[in-house]
Amino acid sequence: MIAHRLKPLALFLMVFVISAQAVGQEVAIRVMTFNIEDVRHAEASEPGNERLERIAEVIQRVRPNILLLNEIELFHGTGLHMSTAQHFIKNYLMVSQDWGLEPIEFTSQLLGSNTGIPTGFDLDNSGTTDIILPHLSTQQYTEQRVSGGDCFGFGTFPGQYAMSLLVDPELKIDLDGIRTFQSFLWKDLPGAIAPTNEDGSAYYSDKAWDIFRLSSKTFADVPIVMPNGSVVHALISHPTPPAFDGPEMKNKHRNRDEIRLIREYIDGNKSLYDDTGIRGGLEAGASFVILGDLNADPIDGSSIGDPIVKYLFGFDRVGESPAPRSDIKVNRLDATDTSSFRLRVDYVLPSSDLRVLDSGIWRHGMDQGFASDHFPVWVDLIVPSP
Repeated sequence: MIAHRLKPLALFLMVFVISAQAVGQEVAIRVMTFNIEDVRHAEASEPGNERLERIAEVIQRVRPNILLLNEIELFHGTGLHMSTAQHFIKNYLMVSQDWGLEPIEFTSQLLGSNTGIPTGFDLDNSGTTDIILPHLSTQQYTEQRVSGGDCFGFGTFPGQYAMSLLVDPELKIDLDGIRTFQSFLWKDLPGAIAPTNEDGSAYYSDKAWDIFRLSSKTFADVPIVMPNGSVVHALISHPTPPAFDGPEMKNKHRNRDEIRLIREYIDGNKSLYDDTGIRGGLEAGASFVILGDLNADPIDGSSIGDPIVKYLFGFDRVGESPAPRSDIKVNRLDATDTSSFRLRVDYVLPSSDLRVLDSGIWRHGMDQGFASDHFPVWVDLIVPSP
C-alpha cells in the first residue's frame, strides 16, 4: 500500500504523501496550477513581501505535488544567483506562513518565454517599431506597455509573465525528455490562417508573418517520473488573452491556435517541431496533464471558435470529470470561475487513463483580499503502475 493522508472534508486540505516504496503500485498525487499575477525577481529575492507570503500560505495549505506557477519572472540563476522560482521557494515556501503550517519543498524547472522579446517589426501597426526599455522597477511604465506590443509575446521586459514548474522532490523531472516549442512559428501550425483587416488585407506584413512565433510564452512538455516508474507529461502553456485587439482579432486567433497546438501535440502531429528541431508530438498512449492559464472559458468570454470545448473537452484522450468548483461563494462569480474577472481560464486536465479523485478551486481568504486575480485550481489523481 502507498502511504497517504486522505483529504479531510474541512476548510484546509492535506496533501497526498508519495511513498518512495511505490514501485509497481498506484500513486496518488495532487496537481495544481496557479497564476500568481506578475511576480518579479526583485520581490521574490527578499523575504517579507506580504503578497508573496499570502501566495505561499495558499500553496502550503493546498500542498500540491506538482505546481505550475504562471506569471513569474524568468530569471536564469547562475552561480550564486538563484532564479525567481528558487528565491520564492527559499524565502517563502520553505518558511511557515502561519501557525501550524509546515514549509513545503520543491525542485523547480524554468520554462522559456517569448514575452518582452522584440521582433524588430511593427506588429501592432502603430507606425513605429518600439524598443523595450530597461527593466528598472516592479512598476510598469506607460512607455513600456506600449513597446510590449511589438514583441513575440506581450511583455514590458524579457521574461515577464513567464512560467515555472515546481515538483515534489520525491518525483523526478526527466530533464533529457523535456521538449519546448517557444520558437515554433504560427504559420507552421497545420491550418493556420493569418489575421486580416476588415478589408481582407493581411494584418501582419509578409516578413513579420514569416518570423511570428505561435506561443506568447512557450508550450512545453515536461515528463515527470512517478515513484512507481510511470511517467506523466506536464503539458504546459499560457496562451495570450483573446482580448486587447481590434477588428482583426489577432489575439483571439492566436489564443485559439495556441490551444489548438496542445491538441495537435497530443494527436502526435508529425509536422510539429520543437526548439531542438525534433519533429512530432506526444507518444501515443502517454499519460499527461494539461496545465496552465489557457485564457479561454468554455461558455463565456471573448475567445473565438470555442477552443476549449472544440479541441480539449470531449476529446477521447482527455478524461471526463466534473469541472473543479469552489464552495466559497463570491459575489458575481460562478462556482467554476477561476479568476476574479468572472471566467474559468485556469485548467488541470488529465489524460483519460488517470483517475480523478477530487478537485477544487481555492478561494479561502477572499475576505482579506486575495493575493492574485486568479485562484489556484487543484486536482487529485491516481497514476496507475506502468
